[in-house]
This record gives sequence, C-alpha cells and structure tokens, in this order.
Amino acid sequence: MTAVQPAASRVHGGPDQQGVPLHDFSSNSHAGGPCPPALAAVQQADATSYPDASYTRLRRQLADFHAVAPQRVLLAGSASEFVFRVTALAAQRGASSVWLPRYSYGDYAQAAAAWTLPLASTPERAQLRWACEPSSPLGQPEPAPAGWADAQALCVLDRAYEPLRLSGSSAWCADALRQVWQLWTPNKALGLTGVRAAYVIAPPGQDKLVAQLEALAPSWPLGGHGVALLQAWAGAEAQAWLAASLPLLRDWKAAQLGLCESLGWTCMPSDANFFCARPVLPPGMSLAQALAALRTRGIKLRDTASFGLTGHVRLSVAAPAAQAALHQAWPDIARAAA
Repeated sequence: MTAVQPAASRVHGGPDQQGVPLHDFSSNSHAGGPCPPALAAVQQADATSYPDASYTRLRRQLADFHAVAPQRVLLAGSASEFVFRVTALAAQRGASSVWLPRYSYGDYAQAAAAWTLPLASTPERAQLRWACEPSSPLGQPEPAPAGWADAQALCVLDRAYEPLRLSGSSAWCADALRQVWQLWTPNKALGLTGVRAAYVIAPPGQDKLVAQLEALAPSWPLGGHGVALLQAWAGAEAQAWLAASLPLLRDWKAAQLGLCESLGWTCMPSDANFFCARPVLPPGMSLAQALAALRTRGIKLRDTASFGLTGHVRLSVAAPAAQAALHQAWPDIARAAA
C-alpha cells in the first residue's frame, strides 16, 4: 500500500491566475466548439427557478439516450464531484484502499487522500478501482487489467473522452461496460467546460448503491444550466454536430502532430483529441520554465507531472491559429535561452 498525501494545490488545465489563455492547449475542450444547439440551450436556460429536484425528465432523456432504465442514471455536479462522492461511499463501506492506473487524473488520488485511503499495488486489493478510456493523459486504449472488475468492489470507468475519440475503438465490450459505473462528462465534447454537469450509468442491479450515492449528494446537484447542457447532449442536434465535427479535429490533430515533430518533440500515440509529447528543452531551461515562458505569450500547455508522467506535456488539439502561435513562440523561447 502507498499512502497518498493531499496536494497543496490542485493542478488543472484552462484559465489560471493570469486569466483565460489566448491559445489554450491545456484543456481538452472541443477546439471547434462550442456546440451551437448546446450553447443556445444553456443561454436560454431558466435561472429564475430551481430545477425539478428529482430531475425526472432529464433522467428519462439520458436513460433513453443510453438505452438503460432511468433508475440506473445518477446525476453529478461534475466528474470531480462524483469522484469525491464515490470515494466517500467506498470509505463508508469500509474500503481499505483505492487502485489507480499508472497515469491518471489527479482528483482520483486527491479524493483517496481526503479519506486517508492508501493506494493499492494491484486491483484485487482495492475496494474502489478507477479506469479511464481513452486514458488520460495519454489518450490511449485502457482495457481493464486482469482482476479489475469485481461485483464486491466499486469499479468506475471514466468515459470523459470517449465522445472525442478520433481513432481506434473502445477496448471495453458491452458485457464489460455493464459491470462498471460509467462516468460521463459531455461538457468537453460540447466545448462548454464552464458548465459543470456530469452523470453516471450504474451497473444493473445496483439499486442499493445507487440509493446510497443519491443520499450522499446535495439537493439540486445540477442547476438549470447544467440541466440544459445534458438535455442538449442527449438530443439529435448536438450529436449530429459532434459527429460532423470529428473529421475537422482529425485534420487539426494531424497538423499539430507534424508541428510538434518539426520542433523535435517526441509525440506519443493517442486515439483522442489530445496527445502527450516530450519537448526538446533549451539548454539550462527546465520544463516548468519553458511552460512559464510560453504562458507569458498567451500559450498554455499542460505539464503531465500531476498525472504521474514527468518530462512531458499534454496538448489538446487546437485550431490552426493556436498551432501557428506555438510554432512561432517555441523557437523564440529557445533563442532567448541560448
């Protein structure tokens, strides 16, 4: 077992103390967004009254979208909110440890640390087990390890990037998906990450655990804007827009990979709308210094150290203007450091 120490501050992509980056490669939001029908739905949302506290219509829409029973749908304020909630449930059930993939989103470990749950070396030893596919930060297939799925454990599959898959196919078959808690966060695919909303598809036959997770949730975990986002996500217009947008993202990704390779960076394979790369750093300059220099020019990349992958950056696929800015800025920084 490995004890996890809570981070002094959490590392995320997107806006920071310097504001919204002009060219943001650090957040995996859809570069071609926002999705017009989803944006319109959010803008037209009624903020003058509470949503239905039971979210009856929304649950039915999401259930129909996934072809499951409505009682299998749980709503969450965000993926991170559910990460902490399901970790709390694991602790309530007497969990002794949590298992994480080798590289993973920092909130999994942060939530474990908040509940003083150590990390297990193998899935069989943990009562809460995480997977993410396509994986983050690599964007690669991540099939379940041997012994991962267990009816006695809480097994959660983070599917944040499945809607933004640009190549390959899921390593999870339908039978495997029925055994896990599927966590969905459509705001990335819709290019609306400022709207916090998520949901979970529970495995069949887990009504008792669903009720326990509902009991751990605050009233109205979603406001009107989150409801509007998820309703739009389950609609035909948003799904058609997303499907039509993926070829453009593939083209942008191919160009961005070529750009990074032209800078001498080593790029890792990825099926998603992002990839990891190891930059060639100017002599005497650390990765943190190089990223800080880019940030002064309005460009933000994500250091993957918080995922457990050191010496690399994660880049979301960006529009051509952002790519051009990175292509110009990196050699300038190298020359200034020489």
